[in-house]
Amino acid sequence: MLELFTRHGFFDLTLQATGDIEIDDHHTVEDVGLALGEAFRAALGDKRGIRRFGEASVPLDEALVNCVVDLSGRPFLAYNLSVQQERIGTFATELVHDFFLAFSNQLGMNLHFNMAQGRNPHHIIEAAFKAFARALGSAVAHDPRVKGVLSTKGVL
Repeated sequence: MLELFTRHGFFDLTLQATGDIEIDDHHTVEDVGLALGEAFRAALGDKRGIRRFGEASVPLDEALVNCVVDLSGRPFLAYNLSVQQERIGTFATELVHDFFLAFSNQLGMNLHFNMAQGRNPHHIIEAAFKAFARALGSAVAHDPRVKGVLSTKGVL
């Protein structure tokens, strides 16, 4: 899913992670979310010149997921994905929520996911990662029309 994220968001990413996966994947997945959120926060600095907001809807077969991002500095996650299956292979599907929560908290991002439809858990999660990539890619894009930061308060 991170490969999809980098491809569809046009992000360069090299990631190496180790963890206690012999117990479960939770800490590793959460820590990767935290590390990526921190990396984006550092890379964005004071957020001057970026669009701030991004939105994308992505279909994958029967699944359709919408993602909306606001790089406001205020972390919040609305996770309206209904994945009925507990596992995809050995991966616990609930960890997708944990990843996005860690990422949004560390970056200071308002992040909303809404699933219009879907049945296959892999399709739902893949559509979510692609929508997130496209929405975040749009939000971090520099726009020459943005002078300073896109806020009437002058700070994000």
